[in-house]
Amino acid sequence: MSGCCGTTSTPRRPPAVPAPTAFKGAGCTTRKGKAHFLWRNRTERLASRFRREAGGDVLMSMPWASQARSILGAVALAAAAVMPVGAHAQFAFGDPGGYRPITASLADKTVTLTGRDLTIEQLMDIARHGAKVQWSAAAKQQMTDNYGLLLQAPVEGVSVYWFTRGAGGNREQVIFTGDPLRPDNKDLLEKRMLAAFQRGVDSGDGPEILDESLVRGVMAVRANAMTWNAPSPQLAQALIDLLNKGVTPIMNSRGSVGEGDLSILNQIGATMVGAGEAYYQGKRMPAAQALQMAGLKPIQPFAADDNALTSSNAYFTAMAAFVVADAKEALEWTDLTYAIDLVAMNSSVTPLSHLVQTDRPFKWLNWNAGRIKDMIRGSYLFGDDKGRIIQDPESLRASSIRSGSAWQAWATLRDDVITQLNSSDHNPAIRTDLKPTDSWDLNTPEMLKYYVKGGKNSNGKGGFIFSNANWDPYPVANDIEFFTIALANVGVTIMTRQERFGSEFFTGPGTTEIARRIGGPRGGGFGLHEAYQDLQGQINPVPPEGYIGGGGVEELEAQTKLKAERAMRAVDDIFRLLAGDLNMGVRWLDVRKVQDPTRQFGPAPTAVWTAYRKVNPVPAAGAPAAPTMSATDFIRANPASSFFPLTEPR
Repeated sequence: MSGCCGTTSTPRRPPAVPAPTAFKGAGCTTRKGKAHFLWRNRTERLASRFRREAGGDVLMSMPWASQARSILGAVALAAAAVMPVGAHAQFAFGDPGGYRPITASLADKTVTLTGRDLTIEQLMDIARHGAKVQWSAAAKQQMTDNYGLLLQAPVEGVSVYWFTRGAGGNREQVIFTGDPLRPDNKDLLEKRMLAAFQRGVDSGDGPEILDESLVRGVMAVRANAMTWNAPSPQLAQALIDLLNKGVTPIMNSRGSVGEGDLSILNQIGATMVGAGEAYYQGKRMPAAQALQMAGLKPIQPFAADDNALTSSNAYFTAMAAFVVADAKEALEWTDLTYAIDLVAMNSSVTPLSHLVQTDRPFKWLNWNAGRIKDMIRGSYLFGDDKGRIIQDPESLRASSIRSGSAWQAWATLRDDVITQLNSSDHNPAIRTDLKPTDSWDLNTPEMLKYYVKGGKNSNGKGGFIFSNANWDPYPVANDIEFFTIALANVGVTIMTRQERFGSEFFTGPGTTEIARRIGGPRGGGFGLHEAYQDLQGQINPVPPEGYIGGGGVEELEAQTKLKAERAMRAVDDIFRLLAGDLNMGVRWLDVRKVQDPTRQFGPAPTAVWTAYRKVNPVPAAGAPAAPTMSATDFIRANPASSFFPLTEPR
């Protein structure tokens, strides 16, 4: 994941608890010195016990966890040391030595960019798996028409922001007048553009993005949306070439306030002109050398190419798309482990019933309840059981409500990200398919000031070029925070329902002894509490700030990078919680089979249980747990849809 989310990555290894060292006050007889010494010894003993009892994803039994909860903080580091990260780790930023190139497993696939129908799945194919890209004929024509209109505008005396005029606080500064193709203007623009692209080397703030997939995602987002803009032919082709030839710019992770990711995208331009450094097929080298090895040449940007490349939220949009992709898998696995937990707990299924759901007709909640019910259809839960209690803990009863709500938030985010992918967040907006007669407002004196009638540079085509604020990244900036909060509300159910398996009030008399005899991995424990607490820390919203610099022209900030990173981390935490939940649930399915070998679990729990036990069999009596594949790796290796298909509500 989400990285995050994101690509499958080398796990982050939290620091282990340091080895015991001689305590300076070991011989101290004061109450304070003795207490501190005993506290340290107890902490180290508990940490050691934790390591002995843990294997792979094996965590502490709930009774011991309850007794030791008072020193949770003291052993948190030890727990984290043995707890694998989520199935989809976050993106990495920092030391270039940790660069993570993609594996181009889809290099033979080509995605056609139209600017109108790019899917998140296609974007992931390009970003993570090396699929190539090409323009559709219509997209090429649209860019050609837009570029011609841009060049024609100054011929007719139409002022264009960030072309004939400066940008930001310099918006009233005249850069040039007349035909941009006139020799003196052409020379001026070529020098200005080349200098602007070269300055991209120092743009943004470190640390560098270490995941090639994210940088490729940014370029693919920009390439698709550029069809709405007015790039020079050489700029448009260069963006495609970098993606297809395996040349990936060095890109800093910081420096954007979320109102257009200008400082981040500038670094793509630096690579295009051979400035600075870049990666070629995963190896770092001077950008000029990378271009040469890929059979490419540095470009000469022209016109308003710095604007065409950088006036975009492509960095945030790409990050949001990764969140959507990885969160979908997380939510599907959330449904699977919930279904397993229901069967493992011998739960009452009345909360999922038709009666209960029709009493509260929220579409996504009803859909999720029905989905879970289908997963366990035919299980022993729908038969009479004298030992089943009338009402489960709320973490089990309400899980589908929380999950359905998260699915709803995910769908909103997904839909808006797709719209963002396939539209323009560029300033200025340029259109050759509209005439003054197409809308009453276009035929007013103010709007007509920015109408280009058409001429030689535009092949006779006319259109409008308007200044705008389409780079203000809403509603997606709101959506991603909304989804993060919804996900945290799911996380608390995953965490707490695992702990309920530690009480025979819920699992039934004698079940703990059966579970002890079976042995094997357990869920819950301090490591998962750390993940749960970390998840809660991601839901604090990023406050909307303003900035009075730049002549007061660009005084809003959205800070979308911060919002997207929190969402990525939340997804990562959910995967960690799910790994523990899977361990717990599978172990208690074993318990239910020991109680009654004729019990059926339903299609989804049975499929997961069977597959998991193939790689992690129940250990022989008295043998230590020795899982060949951790729950985290199992989730990573097995898409949830391979166990139960996903069909969204209509």
